Amino acid sequence: MSAPTAFRYDAEVDPGEVRHIRYEISETYMGDPVEIPVTVINGEHDGPTVFCTAAIHGDELNGVKVVQEVAARYSPERLHGTLVCLHVCNPPGYLAQQRYIPIYDLDLNRSFPGKPNANAAGRMAHAIYKTFIEPCDLGVDFHTSTRNRTTMYHVRAAMERPEVVRLARAFGSNLILSGDADSGSLRGAATGDGIPTITVEMGKAHRFQPALIERAIEGVDSVLAEYGLLPTGAVNWPGWTKVIDANTDKTWLRADTGGLVEMQYDQPLVHRGETICTITDHFKKREKVVTVPFTGLLVGVLQNPVAAPGHPLCHLVSVDDATVAEIEREIETGEFSEQAWV
Repeated sequence: MSAPTAFRYDAEVDPGEVRHIRYEISETYMGDPVEIPVTVINGEHDGPTVFCTAAIHGDELNGVKVVQEVAARYSPERLHGTLVCLHVCNPPGYLAQQRYIPIYDLDLNRSFPGKPNANAAGRMAHAIYKTFIEPCDLGVDFHTSTRNRTTMYHVRAAMERPEVVRLARAFGSNLILSGDADSGSLRGAATGDGIPTITVEMGKAHRFQPALIERAIEGVDSVLAEYGLLPTGAVNWPGWTKVIDANTDKTWLRADTGGLVEMQYDQPLVHRGETICTITDHFKKREKVVTVPFTGLLVGVLQNPVAAPGHPLCHLVSVDDATVAEIEREIETGEFSEQAWV
């Protein structure tokens, strides 16, 4: 095995060293620096370089807590490789507690890999990507649902690529949504450049959800074990895994009428014909019952209890009979954690 090497940005983090960095990616109107907090843990032993990113959307906070805990969890003595933790990638959005970069209303996660002479988001993306993502071998990007919705704990990955399959399965999520990432996303740019990357979607914006955070930390442990950064660690293979691909039935159920939404489901596994929600007018003279078109899992669910025609109510994906049976067994034995799903 070759000797461990230094991680370079505008300085060096030598093997056996931990550095907490505030790295400038832009400036404010006043000319003050816009900085992202980064922790680099360079192991005493040689191995892969892995990045973990959070708050590319500024109001998505579960991942911020995950990255904070991950950055404090490992010492250089334990690591065979390097861990690069980008705590908050979108400081303007984070400070305003908004999804996008304020004022410009730009989506940082549609701006990668960026360009040095692009708009504000593209320049920020370029600084992050060239400095911290390109030197890495693989990565995990943490997200939550947008405001007024919640999302099941799951991984999104380009499962047609064998190198991504290994990473996605190592993270240990039961549910994997397969497909190419949106253009300009960090996952899409990195994976396209040969840096296998997965997106982890988990819960709600604007809050910490401890059960989800703990599962995600365990997922990082599992990835580091799979790739040899933690040689004595264990890979976290879940009891079952379902990959949702282009051949899987999936749909967004949307409101046909405006009114007040009352969710009726009590767990993410729902069966054909069951009621998901009702929509009523303010006089309770009109009621629309929304039922399940096929048996499956609720990947995303509306949280704001009002809707207009066309508003998304839930994201439903089908599962096969064997997966249904396994989930039902976990529900019966108490192994199934609803809080860790929605």
